[in-house]
Amino acid sequence: MKIQILGTGCPNCSKLAENAEAAARELGIDYEIEKVTDLKEIMSFGVMVTPALVVEGEVKVTGKVLSSDDIKELLGPS
Repeated sequence: MKIQILGTGCPNCSKLAENAEAAARELGIDYEIEKVTDLKEIMSFGVMVTPALVVEGEVKVTGKVLSSDDIKELLGPS
């Protein structure tokens, strides 16, 4: 599963990345985390507020730092 964190490297972006990694590990899923810091690339997702969480190319949340439990709900089976 590809998880992308969109943001410029601010503390909130780092915390979201940390929480996403913890969630994926706790779920035991095979994952790759990519931090996207290029503003043009961030905007190509239609994101104007960071941090943002993207899962498999789909923007899941913007402008929030979700807890690992909240992220597990997004990553887990629906």
